[in-house]
Amino acid sequence: MRSTATGRWIAALTTLLIATTAHATETAAPDSGDTAWMIMATALVLLMTVPGLALFYAGMVRVKNALSVLMQCFAITALVSVLWVAYGYSLAFDTTGMVEGQFGLSSIVGGLGKAFMSGITVDSLTGTIPESVFATFQLTFAIITPALIVGAFAERMKFSALLWFVALWFTIVYLPMTHMVWSGAGALLWDWGVLDFAGGTVVHINAGIAGLVAALVLGRRVGFPGTAMPPHSLTLTVIGASLLWVGWFGFNAGSAVAANGTAGMAMLVTQIATAAAALAWMGSEWAAHGKPSVLGIVTGAVAGLVAITPASGTAGPAGALLIGAAAGVLCFLAAARLKRALGYDDSLDVFGVHAVGGIVGALLTGVCAGTLGGAGLPEGVTIGRQVLIQAASVLFTLAWSGLLSFAILKLLDRTLGLRVSREEEMEGLDLALHDERAYDH
Repeated sequence: MRSTATGRWIAALTTLLIATTAHATETAAPDSGDTAWMIMATALVLLMTVPGLALFYAGMVRVKNALSVLMQCFAITALVSVLWVAYGYSLAFDTTGMVEGQFGLSSIVGGLGKAFMSGITVDSLTGTIPESVFATFQLTFAIITPALIVGAFAERMKFSALLWFVALWFTIVYLPMTHMVWSGAGALLWDWGVLDFAGGTVVHINAGIAGLVAALVLGRRVGFPGTAMPPHSLTLTVIGASLLWVGWFGFNAGSAVAANGTAGMAMLVTQIATAAAALAWMGSEWAAHGKPSVLGIVTGAVAGLVAITPASGTAGPAGALLIGAAAGVLCFLAAARLKRALGYDDSLDVFGVHAVGGIVGALLTGVCAGTLGGAGLPEGVTIGRQVLIQAASVLFTLAWSGLLSFAILKLLDRTLGLRVSREEEMEGLDLALHDERAYDH
């Protein structure tokens, strides 16, 4: 009798242990839907750089420099990938020593605990997805950010200087910004309460102000502004812009790091803002110059994509219309009027589109999160206070990236030299630096 009862208890306990173990194993496994979406989103964001951004930029330069831009974007993709594995992911997302509200070095940059992807196995998770997928997704952001800067100094920088600039800028500027905004409680801008869902500060303002600094340090292209320098292939530019538009769904909706309602809304508002900005730029140009242009409408679309990026996780559809329309008009004015008034040679309007668009989006994130059908603000935070927080993050990013970019560029200029010779620039970088050309003549 006792033996029978004991046997039943053992059987029941064994069943309970098996069930508990199975449940633990199940809860520790990645969510297949989230994982599948994030693998797709990662591929979409990589598509944004190669071939999207590469073609967008290559079509806008003169034919003698088209291959140089393609080469720069492709080389950046390879270089940043290797640096990300070596130390980039770790400095961006290692949270060792971080304590919410406590300022220290770990508030600015991560440690080296994850260098060379240490500790990342097939079983490692970030939320509901494999950490390997999360690391690769974030890598694609790290790739496109310095690649954006290429457009500001197109047609005049040495290729060797470009590689050194990207390596140093990625390490000193990009990785700490990523850590400060996205690594969680204890990181500087995270603790400020900054809302940046997919990279208004980390990517666009960061790259945009670096582009302006680079254009100023290198100086104007030979012949600028008197010599006409029209795009050699708007067909390539439209194809590139279209790939950017499609890829941006991975950029913004993927930043939910899950296949959920936030991702769905991010996708919707991305489409709305992009369309509104394209029409707003087109209308502004039409009113100013009498005709709408293909280059104008696709650049306007990119401005809308930029501006909705920080707000894509918190804005509603009405807010997306506001953000897109504002970005289309203000970025047009920056590219068409401000650049001409100040006389700087930002070859492909990196500052006018990415910095200005990023600033518009960052500030309006505070407005649209709390009104116009937005997701709402943290408890106790008013719209006015959130806008002030957003403004502080904008000023911080401009100072951080602007000053450090200037220091890096001046160092390289004194050592390697930044700019090709006048003869090489006149010949074109395709032949001068790579001994190739885009088309046979």
